[in-house]
Amino acid sequence: METGNQTATSKFILLGLSEDMDLQALLFGLFLYMYLVCVTGNLLIILAIISDSHLHTPMYFFLSNLSFTDICFTSTTVPKMLVNIQTQSQDITYEGCLTQMYFFMIFAGLDNLLLTVMAYDRFVAICHPLHYTVIMNPRLCCLLLLLSWLICLTYSLLQSLMVLRVSFCKETEIPHFFCELAQILKLACSDTLANNILQYFVTGLLGVIPLAGILFSYSRIISSIMGISSAGGKYKFFSTCGSHLSVVSLFYGAGLGVYLTSGTAHPSRKGSIASVMYTVVTPMLNPFIYSLRNRDMKEALRRLFSRGAHSW
Repeated sequence: METGNQTATSKFILLGLSEDMDLQALLFGLFLYMYLVCVTGNLLIILAIISDSHLHTPMYFFLSNLSFTDICFTSTTVPKMLVNIQTQSQDITYEGCLTQMYFFMIFAGLDNLLLTVMAYDRFVAICHPLHYTVIMNPRLCCLLLLLSWLICLTYSLLQSLMVLRVSFCKETEIPHFFCELAQILKLACSDTLANNILQYFVTGLLGVIPLAGILFSYSRIISSIMGISSAGGKYKFFSTCGSHLSVVSLFYGAGLGVYLTSGTAHPSRKGSIASVMYTVVTPMLNPFIYSLRNRDMKEALRRLFSRGAHSW
C-alpha cells in the first residue's frame, strides 16, 4: 500500500450527516430530542424494574441491563455529535476517536449478546416452564451477564490495540458522525490485513452465532405455541415474546443495513444515515416497545409515577 503520505495523526475530521449549515440547527434539535427521550425512557424502565418486586425475575433483570446498555450505547456517539454541531467544529482527537470506538464496540456487542440471552430466557420459560426457576437461577443470570461483559471488553480491547499499530494518511476525514472501526481502517496507509481478518472473524462470531441462537430459540418457541389449543394461551405467549422479537428485528435489521453500506469501497453519508437507526432510533424505541406491549411493565411504571406524585 502507498505509504508516502503517512503522518502521525493527531486528530480526525467527522463529516457528520450533512455539511449544509442550514440543516445544522434542525439536526441539533432532532438528535438532542431523540437522545433525551432515549435516556429518559430507558432510565424509567430501569427504575420501574428496581422499584417493583414483581419484576425481579430473569427476564426483567436482563431487560434492565439492556436499557442501561442502550443509554451507554447512545451516549458514546450523540453527545460528541451535538457538541460538534454547537461549536461548529468537526474535529475529534486521535485519542478521543479511539476511545469512542472502544466504548461503541463494547455496548454494541453487549446489546447483541443481551438480546441473545433474553431469547434463551424466553425459550426456557415457554419450552421448559416447570424447570424455569431451576435453570434460570440468579447465579446463571449473573454468570451470563458477566460472560457477555468479558467477551465484549476483550474483543473491544483487542481491536483497539490492533488499531494502534496502524499508520494513517494525511487524509483523515471520516464520512460519519462518530468513529466507527470500519471507517477508520479505510483511512490507513499501512497494511490492515490482520485488522480486517479479526473484524470479519468477530463479526461472524458475535453476529452470526447469536442470531442463529435467537432463530433457534424462536423456532422452538413457535413450535411449542402451535401445540397449544387455547387461543388465549397462544395470545399470552405471543404477547410475552412479541416485544423482544420486535427489538431483535429492529436491531438486526438496522445492523445489517449498516454492515452492507459500510462494506462499500467508497463510503458515503448513506452509511452514516443508516447508522442513525442502529445507534439512536432503536435504543430510543426499545422502552416504548417493552412498555406499551407489556402489561406488567405498564403497571410498574404506573406505580412508579404514582409514588413520585405522592412524594411531591
